[in-house]
Amino acid sequence: MNFKDMKSSNPAMAQMEQQAMSLGPVDEFIVDDSQRMTVNGTINKTGILLAIVVAVSAFSWNTILTNPSLGYGLAITGVIGALIASLVVSFKPHTAPIGAPIVAALEGLFVGAISAVFEMRFPGLVVQALGLTLAVMFAMLFCYRTGIIKVTGTFKKIMTFAILGIMVFYVVSFIASFFGAAPSYFEIGNNSLFNIGLNLVIVGIAALSLVLDFDFIERASEQNTPKYMEWYGAFGLMVTLVWLYIELLRLLARFQND
Repeated sequence: MNFKDMKSSNPAMAQMEQQAMSLGPVDEFIVDDSQRMTVNGTINKTGILLAIVVAVSAFSWNTILTNPSLGYGLAITGVIGALIASLVVSFKPHTAPIGAPIVAALEGLFVGAISAVFEMRFPGLVVQALGLTLAVMFAMLFCYRTGIIKVTGTFKKIMTFAILGIMVFYVVSFIASFFGAAPSYFEIGNNSLFNIGLNLVIVGIAALSLVLDFDFIERASEQNTPKYMEWYGAFGLMVTLVWLYIELLRLLARFQND
């Protein structure tokens, strides 16, 4: 089997798969077993990336509290920088050992800032969002391992279009915000039925994206996949978890009372 049999709808994985499909059997990459991608190695590297996100988030959180203008500047830098760095890693997977930690640090700038803003308005919300993120992750892992959710070709196609649609929505909204026309969806605590419904849909898609990540990592690890792909798999999983956390934070805020 080679990468032609392996497909993922996670945007962070798609480019690597396209490239790998043109490179022939995966076992041509490997010199010895120590250079082979493993699930445990990917889990360890995911832990490292998440630790970076948390550490940088703490710095960004503190900056927002002590110097709001600088904090917001760091958040914008994090969003733009993470997008650019993610594109580099996506198009050049072999850069993941360096690029993935950079993306984690940049995402931390944004995550810490937005978490602080939500927490100042709704005390205790961040802990709830973190707990729910972990609960969803383990629930999706259970559904994947037990076969409750099967990663079929149709499932991947639907997820691909859904994720791309959401990404376009994010980018267009971000650009519109510079002209004072950002959608009400991004207003903290806006609890209109439309925004709640859209938020639930996005959370659902983010959660299902975890299943795609699990599937990709497991199947890639079963092949003679290069060791650096552990960083790539960890990169994709980290991006999804951060995305899920932010959307859960936003969803929980819609049910809070000021």
